Amino acid sequence: MKSVKEFFASHKAAANVATVMAALLTGVANGAFGGGGGMLAVPAFTVLQGLEEKKAHATAVAAILPLSAVSAAIYILNGNFDPSFGYYVVGGVIAGGVIGSFLLKKISSTLLEFVFYGIMLAAGIRMLAS
Repeated sequence: MKSVKEFFASHKAAANVATVMAALLTGVANGAFGGGGGMLAVPAFTVLQGLEEKKAHATAVAAILPLSAVSAAIYILNGNFDPSFGYYVVGGVIAGGVIGSFLLKKISSTLLEFVFYGIMLAAGIRMLAS
């Protein structure tokens, strides 16, 4: 039996349709939860499109940037943004994003994959335990 990666590698049309569906779910997650779309996008890009781990992370960030900007605008327009500390958070997130993008170039794909899925697993366990 073929693995999921092998199936999508040999059926590009199916991979593209599944990628569009994953992108839709990524947008819904990011809009509804205020983030987290990358947790869906990265596995979709690696499994469905066969992207190497680092390229999948970079592509997810590039795809989520405009999505986050649109979501943020909607949150602000609906009064769901607290400027009393929100601007400090924005500064920290931007600084962290710059640091993370430099780290991405330095660490191995294996370590990146281990840390990424380890964080996802820990978050899932925490959610189930609470």
